[in-house]
Amino acid sequence: MFCEVYLLDLPYHIDRPFDYSCGDDLMAGALVKVPFGRANNLRLGVVFKLKDVSEGNNIKPVHSKLDERFALTEQMLGLCSFLKEYTLCTIGEAVRCILPPGALSDKLNISYRQTVSLAVEREFAAALLTGTGRGALRSEGQRNILRYLLSVTEADSQLVRELAGVNSTHIAALKAKGYIKISESENIRNPYGFYAKERDTSKIVLSKAQLSAFEKIRELMITGKPNCALLHGVTGSGKTKVIMRAIDECMELGKCAVMMVPEIALTPQTLSIFCRRYGERVAVIHSSLSAGERMDAWRRIRRGDVDLVIGTRSAVFAPLPNVGLIVIDEEHEHTYKSESDPKYHARDVASYICGKSGALLLLASATPSLESYYKAKNGSYTLVELKERYGGVSLPDAVIVDMREELRLGNTTPISARLLKSLEEVKEEECQAILFLNRRGYNSQVSCKGCGEVLGCPRCSVSLTYHTDSKSGRLMCHMCGYTQPVPRVCPECGEEKLSFLGFGTQKVEAELTKYLPDMKVMRMDADTTSGKLAYDKMLDDFRRERADILLGTQMVAKGHDFPKVTLSGVLLADTSLFVSDFRASERTFSLLTQVIGRAGRAAQGGVAVIQTYAPKNEIIRLACIQDYEKFYEGEILLRKELTYPPFCDIATLTVTSDRDIHAMGDAKRLSDILLSELEGDIGKLPFVVFGPFEAGVYKINEKYRMKLVVKCKLNFAVRKMFSRILRKFSEESKNSTLSIDFNPLSSG
Repeated sequence: MFCEVYLLDLPYHIDRPFDYSCGDDLMAGALVKVPFGRANNLRLGVVFKLKDVSEGNNIKPVHSKLDERFALTEQMLGLCSFLKEYTLCTIGEAVRCILPPGALSDKLNISYRQTVSLAVEREFAAALLTGTGRGALRSEGQRNILRYLLSVTEADSQLVRELAGVNSTHIAALKAKGYIKISESENIRNPYGFYAKERDTSKIVLSKAQLSAFEKIRELMITGKPNCALLHGVTGSGKTKVIMRAIDECMELGKCAVMMVPEIALTPQTLSIFCRRYGERVAVIHSSLSAGERMDAWRRIRRGDVDLVIGTRSAVFAPLPNVGLIVIDEEHEHTYKSESDPKYHARDVASYICGKSGALLLLASATPSLESYYKAKNGSYTLVELKERYGGVSLPDAVIVDMREELRLGNTTPISARLLKSLEEVKEEECQAILFLNRRGYNSQVSCKGCGEVLGCPRCSVSLTYHTDSKSGRLMCHMCGYTQPVPRVCPECGEEKLSFLGFGTQKVEAELTKYLPDMKVMRMDADTTSGKLAYDKMLDDFRRERADILLGTQMVAKGHDFPKVTLSGVLLADTSLFVSDFRASERTFSLLTQVIGRAGRAAQGGVAVIQTYAPKNEIIRLACIQDYEKFYEGEILLRKELTYPPFCDIATLTVTSDRDIHAMGDAKRLSDILLSELEGDIGKLPFVVFGPFEAGVYKINEKYRMKLVVKCKLNFAVRKMFSRILRKFSEESKNSTLSIDFNPLSSG
């Protein structure tokens, strides 16, 4: 017998199957070690295909097989092939994406639990405690162990060791005498298992609008054919209840479901709702879990112990045996797109899985991506709408504050008079507020008034941000993490004329504390949530009203439901609006809509204060009145006129090198390779090529980056063309690397 093996650590240009001889006990999908190269070094690989004949010479045998529990199924192998074709990754990168961390290690991260129990009749054990003579136990430690085991059926060995006067020697002695036995079993780590102890089996009551939405979704699900629906509902419309009813229906059909949420929305509140409803048969997957916890979750799913998987982007790869529903909540979020290889979008992977499984893909958002809403409008997706908030609650009133007028009146702080007044009212009413600023740190940059020099990162082509975490403060690069003390004089001209410009969450926190000393401010950004559970604890504390104001970056804006929040504020609505990216308007509208939607989710209503230097901007105005339809109509016309997605696809080709001369030279060579490809038959298809040009941030962590951007229509032939380009460049280049990203988060 022979087998085709893909090695897991080869570069893209030689990522192909190699033939090896094997026994008839090997199956497709097995993980193996094989000799490779002249030195016959052992390499990890995956068996893709078995065959009776090989055309190769000097075929080497497979050396050994890895743990069969992590062998890939036929569906997983198909998914690897899909990722390789769709994202231009290697098979090894795809396999590592699908398997849990540590699965390819020689020493698996599996935890074991030891239990101690009696190996003799209980009457005999009791006699050992009461008897005298040679058969009696004289060791008090051994006697304590027997006393304890007579009161329980079995006990964890660690608990036994904690008994008075007991150590491992006493346990070993009793085992040697045959009085006790020690059993070992796998310990499945589930950090969210405690939620399932308080089951919530109450019936989900839907409003008339919600019930209508659910019925549309149910009709698509029961067909058993692949379908996609977009659940578009205003903030607070109760999309989660509709989704839960859909999951119930999926389980009643005997199938499994995946519920994906953005990382920042995976809160204890969300997990509590789903784990209490669906109990022990829920697994959670996200990047903050330890490698062991992720491995145990994966193994539970693979064994068939799970009906519902909740998680972030990587949850789409959960090895569920019979998928009936995949939900992508807040589907517009950029975190569903991977920026490292494989550069997949969870929506595309989910669509592939649903196509193979005959499942329903349910996208949900108050502000869908333009691509998804366009497909819903033209009939590719089924559009399901919720146009009103649940329970008759009104959307918050939005007030736009012109910060230019604040400056004219002499207010140079980040907090307008209107926002300050609203915060005082929140305190009087014993309510809470959420404030959003998408900029952390104290000051956004430090410059010299004498020579105009802006203090920049020596490793990246960006300015340093001032933070006040130490007594003297520090300057930090938000790209690479570089830090340095604040200099006393300008490093360029030597003058003591350094000025601190702009503001971030740290400065706003200081200003709020200064003007509102009676209000407790909780700051939530990357600087305050570095600990594993810091984010969860902050949200829990805020829910328990241990703070009056929750101030933070994007993580405060998404998916939270705090009944006491009656005020939401955006401190600088312009930060994401005027950037060089065709998605700038879409992201700004979405972000503002989400922040505004955090307020007034209970009966007392709410208000949103939007501070901006562009008060007449149409995007800001439409976000304030939550008019997605009007925003979409204007934006889709602009996209069509300028030929941007969804009317084309975009491929970015990025050349990276540790020397700028190499980056520039190889980018020119890449351009020549691309243009030569377009001279053939493929060039008859529509293509628009821009570049090469320097990336928006040219230098990151001592690496220089040049880009080409291609507008095209991606199909099998076009992806093959880009694959040839990547292979040719990788074969020839010694000084630079090339990465290709289809429909990236940013085109700059």
